[in-house]
Amino acid sequence: MHSPVTSSAIGTMAGPASGSENLDALADALDHMAQAMIARFTGGLSPASMTISVLDWWMHLASSPGKQLKLAAQAGAGMAQLAELALPGFWQDPKAYTVAPDPQDHRFDGEAWTRPFYRLLAQAYLLHRQWWQQATTGVDGVERHHEALVNFATRQVLDMLAPSNFPATNPELQQRLVETRGQSLVDGLHAFAEDLERHHDGELPVGSERFPVGTRLAATPGEVVFRNELIELIQYTPTTAKVRPEPILFVPAWIMKYYILDLSPDNSMVRFLVEQGFTVFMISWRNPGREQRDLGMQDYLQQGPLAALDAVQAITGAGQVHSAGYCLGGTLLSIAAAELAHRGDERLASITLFAAQTDFTEPGELSLFIDESQLKMLEAAMWDTGYLDTRQMGGAFQMLRSNDLIWSRILKTYLMGQRDDMIDLMAWNADGTRMPYKMHTEYLRHMFLQNELATGHYEVDGHPVTLSAVRQPFFVVGTEHDHVAPWRSVYKLHGLTEAEITFVLTKGGHNAGIISEPGHPRRYFHQATRASCAPEVDPDSWLQASAYHEGSWWTGWAAWLEAHSGKPVAPPPMGAPEAGYAPLCAAPGTYVLER
Repeated sequence: MHSPVTSSAIGTMAGPASGSENLDALADALDHMAQAMIARFTGGLSPASMTISVLDWWMHLASSPGKQLKLAAQAGAGMAQLAELALPGFWQDPKAYTVAPDPQDHRFDGEAWTRPFYRLLAQAYLLHRQWWQQATTGVDGVERHHEALVNFATRQVLDMLAPSNFPATNPELQQRLVETRGQSLVDGLHAFAEDLERHHDGELPVGSERFPVGTRLAATPGEVVFRNELIELIQYTPTTAKVRPEPILFVPAWIMKYYILDLSPDNSMVRFLVEQGFTVFMISWRNPGREQRDLGMQDYLQQGPLAALDAVQAITGAGQVHSAGYCLGGTLLSIAAAELAHRGDERLASITLFAAQTDFTEPGELSLFIDESQLKMLEAAMWDTGYLDTRQMGGAFQMLRSNDLIWSRILKTYLMGQRDDMIDLMAWNADGTRMPYKMHTEYLRHMFLQNELATGHYEVDGHPVTLSAVRQPFFVVGTEHDHVAPWRSVYKLHGLTEAEITFVLTKGGHNAGIISEPGHPRRYFHQATRASCAPEVDPDSWLQASAYHEGSWWTGWAAWLEAHSGKPVAPPPMGAPEAGYAPLCAAPGTYVLER
């Protein structure tokens, strides 16, 4: 990794003839160099932000004798509970629990944990975790972001120290070692060495080779009909004699490859829509490198959805186009819709958003990594390379669910020697993309920190755009267990526009909740529509009044799209050479294969 300023450059700028501009440049370069070195050591996390948060919490706790008294009383009660649980009656009752784990915490579910000694260990840990939850929250005077950061950091430490993570305190692990005569540990060490080597070489995880892109994944037939510096536009081959006159344009998130929407044939949203008689177009984002470092949000807007919309209309001749955006792509699509409304452009027939935020006042735990200090550290981490590496982003997302994505994986794979079989969603998740320096900085600052889209201050080409000007109907999907875009945050769109909104809350998380094909077992969703200009209701009231449906929300969306579409017509041609949109290559194209 090269430093942005060489020693000779520093010597030149620091000479006696240097002016104030050269001195400013030198100072900025030195700051970037120092911060970049810190960022490399901390993985891009800001030590200043954490230090300030801990000091804020600790000093306010130190000056709160009432809170200290409550915590001391809770600690004493916990010790008394543990002493009571150690009595013979507890040893005889396998269901005796004082503190039950969270519903999503399955670390102590196994039969081996019902043995008295290990049950006592689990209870001691859960009581300890409960005490720290109280200690790091509800301290008067602590800034809310600092409190959340301290609480989060404490949970990370406690998750790391859980008795389930160590051979001496995990009865299931001990049982596995005995049953395999230690072979499980040998297999785990082999798996660790294999994963370490692949990580060092930049290779995808074990098993990903069974899911090649273009044959087993992203395999829906189609053609790349447009390409610019940022996107390839894929048009999918029709499978029905007639199609709806309004095509669908997908704007996926550029933080991951588009083919989460075109996974295996049995759970491909693209294939599902094509079979329902829709003409589908998909943006495939480029995986940016150093040369794209100065591409910003305006470039993503102009070269992304707006350029794609022009191409879709030129190819199909459609007067209007349905649009759908996922995660960051949904936020960008919302900006595009607001810009088109500002122009008086009515080419969008509808707007569908999957797990996409437009108001960032309550963006969930991801905001823990975003404040002024953290943003500066992130900028420093991207300074040398010109982009944010996919490994760093993946690490942040894993920390949000460290039990499921870090410690349970270490326990099962490296200590028990049991590697999970690779599935299509896992293979996709491992195939991440980078984020350009300028774009990522602008996105975090304008959306997360300043919330400019929701407040009407976000500017496109020098003028502000607002979602209140958008009149097209919305179909918005939130997922119950979304750690990236919590559904109540996604729901906040209701307060930003008077347009008709059909809101769906579906079972699952940020990815598995969206990829919820018909036939997927144990799926359900809630759905309700707020009419245009109708008063807003709070999300909990909406949930109580919404209709409950068994099965996949995809069928509900398809019905909604049909209700907002015209009568079927003959399929459009594949590309339009006469308009400059000749087919360039077969789907999935070339950008999706970039690593």
